[in-house]
Amino acid sequence: MANHKSALKRIRANEAKRLRNRYQSKTTRTFIKRLKAATEKSEAQELFQKVSSMLDKLAKKNIIHRNNASNKKSKLAKFVNALG
Repeated sequence: MANHKSALKRIRANEAKRLRNRYQSKTTRTFIKRLKAATEKSEAQELFQKVSSMLDKLAKKNIIHRNNASNKKSKLAKFVNALG
């Protein structure tokens, strides 16, 4: 257990950040699944823009690595372009 006041505060702050990061990450994963389930190209393109933005935000906040975000965006772009 922490002995310092600042360490206790850090524990509380870390937990709050962990929950926030987890929520954002899970939401993004849900949208990715929704995009992969899409059958119409127009719908997929709209979702891709949203998912792409979400992945960029996750990478910017260091929730996921920027290369991870880039790889996911690339694969999803290929998927959307293959729809027709």
